[in-house]
Amino acid sequence: MSKPFTGIRILDFTRVLAGPYASYQLALLGADVIKVEAPGGEDMRYGNRANDWEKRGLAAPWIAVNAGKRSVTLDLKKPRAIEAVKRLAATSDVVMENFRPGVMDGLGIGYEVLRAINPRLIYCAVSGFGQTGPQRTTAAFDGMIQAMSGLMSITGFESNGPTRVGFAGADVMSGATAAFGVASALFQRTHTGKGQLVDVAMLDAVMAFMAQQVTEHLITGRVHGQSGNLSVTRKPTGDLYRTKDGWIVLAVMTDPQFRRLMQTLGRADTLEDPRFADWPSRIVHSGALHQIIEEALLHETSSEWAKRLAQADAPAAPVLGIPETVRLEQLASRDILQSVETPHGTIRLAGSGFRLEHGGGAVARGPATPGQHTDEVLADAGYSPDDIAAMRRDGVV
Repeated sequence: MSKPFTGIRILDFTRVLAGPYASYQLALLGADVIKVEAPGGEDMRYGNRANDWEKRGLAAPWIAVNAGKRSVTLDLKKPRAIEAVKRLAATSDVVMENFRPGVMDGLGIGYEVLRAINPRLIYCAVSGFGQTGPQRTTAAFDGMIQAMSGLMSITGFESNGPTRVGFAGADVMSGATAAFGVASALFQRTHTGKGQLVDVAMLDAVMAFMAQQVTEHLITGRVHGQSGNLSVTRKPTGDLYRTKDGWIVLAVMTDPQFRRLMQTLGRADTLEDPRFADWPSRIVHSGALHQIIEEALLHETSSEWAKRLAQADAPAAPVLGIPETVRLEQLASRDILQSVETPHGTIRLAGSGFRLEHGGGAVARGPATPGQHTDEVLADAGYSPDDIAAMRRDGVV
């Protein structure tokens, strides 16, 4: 069964994380992504050159968002490289880039130039603040956007100050938004026949992911602050608790679940306590309720409580480290972590975060070395072996 984007060719100028994450999602779903890199390859390939994978130009963070793509090396400072880009764009469906606005225009391969060559082209530009507005040319990085978007202001504990999320959240949210934007534009093209610009601003993307907090503030004036590990519902039974050997998160949100929780903990007496008669009362007396629950949880391990609470249908989960998570039987049953062969051995990496009944996401090939597919891609664009050899001699590729 063909994948959703089989037959779609993407010319990918993105680097680091937000843009590559976007094109990786589309590659998983069948797009032929041609990653255009400078001679020698993207810097992120090499990390700190602290291990054999990094020394080969196959650093794990780079592989995580670039496996399955074909690599072409072009020196975009050379006119013949720009001509090659134009030839490739003529037969591509999508161009993706995450330079600051104006950089691709300065190279002579911006949106207006490429769409004149190929009117059906989808051109996706990912930047910190988008193609318009007073900050359009301001450089942006994940930490900056986490700070400016308000994401840090609602993360962590008040005693510790604003906190970044534990991964490059702004980059990944922007990448997911860009992939969705490109998919939307491709679908729209099926009934308009026209390409278009997909303008993705990292700040916009993160704000969209924070729709609940932003909308509540705009409607009610409420200012969300840092709430530690407490659920956004502010219910004390949606929080982090200590156990005998670690931590567990409760996600008990309904009255029936609350009753089952307290019965399972051996504290059915609290169901008659007027302090805990309903959710407003439980929130007012959350400190006392938290203490009662944690005292009970401290008698057993996280895994034991997770089993007992699951049997009682009182939602909860132990806090796992990544080494434990990747060994979960649930993940294995869904093939989310995929094995890919490379000349240096088998590697495992994360695939799509969803499954399709027909032609779902999968890594089609291992991670490419810098320029591994330059000759075949240029040959597809009509360059002869002599042309390619001359381009190599002159440092164009």
